[in-house]
Amino acid sequence: MTQAAAGSELDERVPGRRWTVRLDPVGRGSAEVRVSCSRPACAERRLPSAAAGRTAAVAHLNAHLRATPAPGADTYCACRADGCRAHLPDTGRHARTEQPWRCGGPVVLAVITDRAGRWWQALECCSRCAAATPGARTAATSPPSAPRTAGRPTPAAAGTPQFSDQQVTTRTGCPAPFPVPAPRPVPARRRRPPEARIGRRVIPRDLRPVSLRDELTELGDLFRAYQKRPEPDLAMLANLQERKARAFLTWSDVSCDVTLRLEAQRAEQAAAVIRRQHQHRTGCVPEGEEPGVARLLTVPPQWEYARTVLAHVAGHTPLPGAEARLLVLMLTLRTAHTGTGNLVGQDVTALGLTDPEDLVEQLTGCGWLSLPGTVGDLLASRPENPTPVTVPSLVPDEDGTGPFTFGRKTRPKLSGWAQRVVSDKKLRKAKAPAGARLLAVTLATWTDDVGRLGPGGRGVALNALTTRVPVGTDELRDLIDRLTAADWLTDAALTDTHLTGRLTERVLPLTCPLLD
Repeated sequence: MTQAAAGSELDERVPGRRWTVRLDPVGRGSAEVRVSCSRPACAERRLPSAAAGRTAAVAHLNAHLRATPAPGADTYCACRADGCRAHLPDTGRHARTEQPWRCGGPVVLAVITDRAGRWWQALECCSRCAAATPGARTAATSPPSAPRTAGRPTPAAAGTPQFSDQQVTTRTGCPAPFPVPAPRPVPARRRRPPEARIGRRVIPRDLRPVSLRDELTELGDLFRAYQKRPEPDLAMLANLQERKARAFLTWSDVSCDVTLRLEAQRAEQAAAVIRRQHQHRTGCVPEGEEPGVARLLTVPPQWEYARTVLAHVAGHTPLPGAEARLLVLMLTLRTAHTGTGNLVGQDVTALGLTDPEDLVEQLTGCGWLSLPGTVGDLLASRPENPTPVTVPSLVPDEDGTGPFTFGRKTRPKLSGWAQRVVSDKKLRKAKAPAGARLLAVTLATWTDDVGRLGPGGRGVALNALTTRVPVGTDELRDLIDRLTAADWLTDAALTDTHLTGRLTERVLPLTCPLLD
């Protein structure tokens, strides 16, 4: 057959179909991807991630494969393009130059993809071209055609190239169970196990004794874990530095490395400095040294006395509500030592009470408070003529004992501390209600040394908090928001069981840290 006759035979056949589904990024700074199909009727889609886009692209191609009939018997190969392995010119001495193409076997519907899974292509090509394409899978094959005349390409024989994957039966023409090939995995490279390190130093694998190597490895892990902590723990860091100093000193002895001894000395000095910083922040400093946080109540016994008064008021307030609790707390601190004290009108009106006159009348009416005159006289009194008040339940017994054990000099310190809290400038400026001021006093006694709420910063139990601040959950959320807005509380989170967060740096001097 001449070349012109072969070309005429080719023109009489139908060219194979070909379409491509692509996965492309939308643009820089975005995780979205674009799925497009070369078929004109298919609209472009945008997906939020590459994984979702890959799933959609495979599903789109599978839908085409299910809806596409098997290749016809009169279809010729669609892969006649540069670079096809089956169409490369035969340079041998037996080259068949009279044939314009070198296809062979029945026409199949093949699916190929790239290694990275960025595009999928379906095309109708001969079985020889499909077998020559790496990673190609067959989705359908053409039915057997009538015998061809002499000069036409012969149908596939027993020696036709076969695929290594599952083939589609010619009886049904149904797609294979997995028509779309997955991207070929990139072989993993063997990596050496990571070297153990402490800081920038590599710990030798042959370091002896083994206990020293284990100690250095553990210290390296602990230092890296400490760097990821959300909050500093100076006591823990000081202990780590002390362990590092001892380990490096031993390491220096066994390796005769002077630089390790110098680093051990630096770790020992760092441990001493960090330990002193921790003492300053907690107030437990040696006598004669100034603490890092100048707290209004300077020593731990005074912090415990403040908590004792709050606990007493929580169980001995004669009236319900946060306003009555706050007023009883302030009156108790004024009269705690002898049961009597002096009061002026501003001491009551500055507490953010809704109706201070009515509340004082209720306290006097139930016998908890005793006044020499009327409530109006109390509210009108000024510092130059204070009103003496008496709380009968706080008057000492005949043996001189009362509900509190602190002395005469401690009472004004506790009273001044509470007055500083409830009259905080930002609370007054925000016109915080009595409940917010009571919550501020309560939280000031439930922090650790750096202001985190609860023992060790784990938060305050909600049932214990509502015992001290008698409000509902919704009102408590509002009070927390008020304290946050007043720069008193930060990072607050209220759950069904706990309140977590921390007091801001500006109010740390008013805190009474919990002792471990």
